[in-house]
Amino acid sequence: MSGTVNSSPSLREWLLSDRPASRRQARLGRAYVIWRRFSENRLALAGLLIILGLIVVAVFAGQLAPHDPTQGDLRYARLLPPGAEGYILGTDDQGRDILSRLIYGSRLTLMVIILVAIIAAPIGLLVGTVAGYAGGWVDAVLMRITDIFLAFPKLVLALALVAALGPGIENAILAIAITSWPPYARIARAETMTFRNSDFIHAVKLMGASPIRIVTLHVMPLCTSSLVVRVTLDMAGIILIAAGLGFLGLGAQPPLPEWGAMIASGRRFILDQWWVAGMPGFAILVVSLGFNLLGDGLRDALDPKEAGQ
Repeated sequence: MSGTVNSSPSLREWLLSDRPASRRQARLGRAYVIWRRFSENRLALAGLLIILGLIVVAVFAGQLAPHDPTQGDLRYARLLPPGAEGYILGTDDQGRDILSRLIYGSRLTLMVIILVAIIAAPIGLLVGTVAGYAGGWVDAVLMRITDIFLAFPKLVLALALVAALGPGIENAILAIAITSWPPYARIARAETMTFRNSDFIHAVKLMGASPIRIVTLHVMPLCTSSLVVRVTLDMAGIILIAAGLGFLGLGAQPPLPEWGAMIASGRRFILDQWWVAGMPGFAILVVSLGFNLLGDGLRDALDPKEAGQ
């Protein structure tokens, strides 16, 4: 009796097939290749773990925080050093647990990041793809508007907008989003101009597709990978701008545990009680580093030049 040979391909071979049988197989294969290149970068994995840790802490803040982040004990717990009386990271000048405030502050940080990305990235993608595909006076007008926004430093423009709108976390998010979209528009325009005269765009035109359909269904998806990398790399800057606004009293208002505002309240004690301002500063450093490492890893994984190496 002759043995049977299993000729069905393994999952890895199915994902890496150079002749995918369906669009789903092609997409899963590309995702697998990107993840394999990304996972080879140890620093990128470290950045991913930091960001995943931030998300977990933000989601389960109510279960992880040992104390109330807004209520303190002025009589017995004011400016306690780390480890004293069960306060792992010490307390601030209001007797509030710094660890609990950092944990709840991660929610504000994550909210700012997500909302700014949701607002700024689509605006930049739309402006850039329309300008790059249309060309002519449309391109000139949109890019001159973009240049006006790029002429001002992000923090200065955000300060002006928040001063006009009024202090508050909602106005701070809106101001940061308004100042963040121009670089995305530039990237999307550059990507669009590289393939707007390509054969597949001409083929879609011959099939009768309208310019709106071409931009939304064919041009924008091709710009997404570069935009994702740039948005991820910009997250560190967004965190710093949000912290700067909070430090100046224009972001989240007390008693919200925003990291920039925590640094502002602790700057008076920086020489003797360093942990009051040092701990939120360290949190900003770690999260910003995580986004930078993640962005570098995504850039290397999504770069088509790396695929052939």
